[in-house]
Amino acid sequence: MERSSKLIAALALFLLISTAFGQKAKSGGEIIKPDGYKAPPITVSAAMNELLAKSVEATLDEFKAKNFAPQDVSATLIVLDDKGTEWTKGEVRGSERIYPASVVKLFYMAALERQIEDGRVTVTPELRRGLRDMIVDSSNEATQYILDVLTDTSSGAELPEKQFEAWQYKRNRVNRFFASMGYEKINVNQKTFCEDAYGIEQQSRNYKGENRNMLTTNAVARLLAEIAAGRIANKDRTAEMMTLLRRDPFAKGADDDQAHAFTGRMLIDRKLADVELWSKAGWTSKTRHDAAYIETPDGLRFVLVTFTVDHANETGFIPALAGRVLDALKASGHH
Repeated sequence: MERSSKLIAALALFLLISTAFGQKAKSGGEIIKPDGYKAPPITVSAAMNELLAKSVEATLDEFKAKNFAPQDVSATLIVLDDKGTEWTKGEVRGSERIYPASVVKLFYMAALERQIEDGRVTVTPELRRGLRDMIVDSSNEATQYILDVLTDTSSGAELPEKQFEAWQYKRNRVNRFFASMGYEKINVNQKTFCEDAYGIEQQSRNYKGENRNMLTTNAVARLLAEIAAGRIANKDRTAEMMTLLRRDPFAKGADDDQAHAFTGRMLIDRKLADVELWSKAGWTSKTRHDAAYIETPDGLRFVLVTFTVDHANETGFIPALAGRVLDALKASGHH
């Protein structure tokens, strides 16, 4: 009897360990694009290029006293049609690779929602807290946690070359996901910090500030349009992303936040309380960016992404450009 009991206990322990390893193997792993995914129907429009170029030029002229130069601004505009069959795009330096600050969190959110949809990541209250804080509060600590979950890596001491290469391959998991969908000229494999990176995070940057996150306004505009159109994930996951990105410029809050101090400032100044806004901003000591999706009561739906460099404290440029783009779209008959 005693031997039989030991065998049963050993078998139970084996099954428990096997199950635990099975669950661990199921979670995480490569991030897979949606079944049947096709690149969005974006058409580069000469008219849209001209519309955006004139809007940027006029805004640069407005802020010439602040020493804004053409190379300080990149922007991409995508107008979504009602049927989802054709989106028109305009760009001004839209393929320039620029440090994105917190705008990169859009990419980590989309990747995480894919992992959740595929059952590769288990949703817990802590995961929900981290995701919310990353997007709503733009928390860098939450972003560090989410990127660990996505890539099965963690910060810590520097590693020997072979071990570091294995670590770095896993850390590039989000890059591979977006590359599989045709995103180009981006790098999304670094954590965001309030101060600086240390240890293996600095090793990942080759100790020289290399391998930093880099995005183009074209890539950001495409992703935000894909989220808004429900192309990057299923309805539940898309709805969660849109809820996190929803901004109310007319709600009480600090002046310098994502709802009030970027594209939302334009809505406040014009008293456009019936215009809806979803956005993700980013700012550092050198950059000031915003990625905004706007819907108007008359059916106009568009994404405007604006990156500015070397004018981090100039809060007026982004809302001024957004206002000109909105006026120009309405004047050209878009609705």
